[in-house]
Amino acid sequence: MIKGKSVVITGSTSGIGLGMARKFAAAGAKVMLNGFGDAHEIETIRYEMAEEFGVDVAYSAADVTKPDEIETMLQAANRDHGGVDILVNNAGVQHTAKIQDFPPEKWDLVIATNLSAAFHATRLVLPQMLERNWGRIINTASAHGLVASVEKAAYVAAKHGVVGLTKVVALETAKTGVTCNAICPGWVLTPLVMQQIEKRAEENGTTVAEEKEKLLLEKQPSGEFVTVEQLGDLALFLSSEAAAQIRGQAIAMDGGWTAQ
Repeated sequence: MIKGKSVVITGSTSGIGLGMARKFAAAGAKVMLNGFGDAHEIETIRYEMAEEFGVDVAYSAADVTKPDEIETMLQAANRDHGGVDILVNNAGVQHTAKIQDFPPEKWDLVIATNLSAAFHATRLVLPQMLERNWGRIINTASAHGLVASVEKAAYVAAKHGVVGLTKVVALETAKTGVTCNAICPGWVLTPLVMQQIEKRAEENGTTVAEEKEKLLLEKQPSGEFVTVEQLGDLALFLSSEAAAQIRGQAIAMDGGWTAQ
């Protein structure tokens, strides 16, 4: 079902997005990577993925906070991969601070990257998906799209917004072959989460290992990180025919976090 499909994954040069990209490539999909990072490292990732899985892998350096660059990226996917069958809105950034200390520019950046980018990419790909009467839109939300934590006003607001956007898109496409769902991961050991752990260790005068354990125990009853491979498999399932009637759902993969 996935073989030969065209997939665009924002924020896929590392972490969850890269894990998903590898899963789609392994299933035979044409993949467009997107994100920031060292140009040589990204080209190595792109080339090695294409070689390993025998599929076409492209890369766009589009800044998803800029709607015109999102449009250019999707036009490239249309040109090089024959359209966009599956869109994964995954790009995300984080900033932590109490609301009274939260820099407005950081608020704007988090909302633009985590929420507005998903809206712009979705509005741009929907016409072609509806014309073909098939498409999958998968939004990477978060456990923080379902519950809140202190000092994460922008992130929690954005991720709750992503869940709401997901439901609206699902309702508007309910009688079509297009589906839209959100994945809500708990703690995943990505570079973004490692930054938070290292910051906590520095502030508390503890080790990174201690802060990893504390982070999990605070929120995630399983005591284990979710893996990018598990999230990639969930994205693959949501793209399959078996998931055709899963619509507008915020699916938590969080070690029991939101069950509490």
